[in-house]
Amino acid sequence: MKKYFFHERWTRSLIKAVSYRILIIILDFIIVYILSGKIEIAFWFMMISNIYTSAAYFVHERVWNSINWGKAAVNEQSNNLSTNKAGSEG
Repeated sequence: MKKYFFHERWTRSLIKAVSYRILIIILDFIIVYILSGKIEIAFWFMMISNIYTSAAYFVHERVWNSINWGKAAVNEQSNNLSTNKAGSEG
């Protein structure tokens, strides 16, 4: 019987969340600064909004990872080949 993998590691979700939040932090600051014209308002909005939205994004990623809808199955043999190949290229 073949095994199928549908699991995304939590570290991948964490890195995706961090990279996304960096992008959003920059965009938040720019937009609020354009609208308010004040660096202090843009800074504090950016800080406060990104604390709680970062946690929400991480939880959202983990919930979606537990849902199999829209995922393609990868069998164990091809998964091991791609893992070994990627590991030997370093």
